[in-house]
Amino acid sequence: MSRIIFWLALVFLVIFAVRSKIREAQKRHQQQFRQPQQPPEGGRAAAKSVADAETMLQCAHCGIFYPASETVQARGRDYCSAAHATLPAA
Repeated sequence: MSRIIFWLALVFLVIFAVRSKIREAQKRHQQQFRQPQQPPEGGRAAAKSVADAETMLQCAHCGIFYPASETVQARGRDYCSAAHATLPAA
């Protein structure tokens, strides 16, 4: 009889733990995809995010795009790294 009680208690605890994890995942999912509140200033939040965007440049050697703040200039061209700036021109 004690074996049956043990297994029932174990099944109950597993079900409880799984339901708890599912609830947490649903809460995170809802918080992640919740619509943001409109700022009281009108469209100021959208203008701020556009202003925070950084210009992207293309490496003259490999063609990859990278932020302008990371550029390495050599021979009048923009490169993504110092290693590409030292390579011969293609």
